[in-house]
Amino acid sequence: MNHVGDPFIFPALITGAALFAVGLAGITLRRSLIAILMCIELMLTGVNLTLVTFARANADLNGQIMVFFIVTVAAAEGAIGLGLLIALYRNMKEVGTAHLNQMKE
Repeated sequence: MNHVGDPFIFPALITGAALFAVGLAGITLRRSLIAILMCIELMLTGVNLTLVTFARANADLNGQIMVFFIVTVAAAEGAIGLGLLIALYRNMKEVGTAHLNQMKE
């Protein structure tokens, strides 16, 4: 059962694509690790919105169930990423991407 006439599908897909594009641009242009983590979360939000939109269009719950797992993984990624940033700041007094090669030593 496909709801092609649903007026919310196209704006939701455009919004999801815009969120993903802004997140991708932020990852490629930013040097701060905190901003990069926020951009990754923005990209995951865009993907989640697209999955929910397609699940609604096809009257199927599989997309929404997948979104639940993606949100869980994103929360874990955020917590681990922030923990690594705190450890990096304590050791290097900086949270930029310029000196990450020094962590090998």
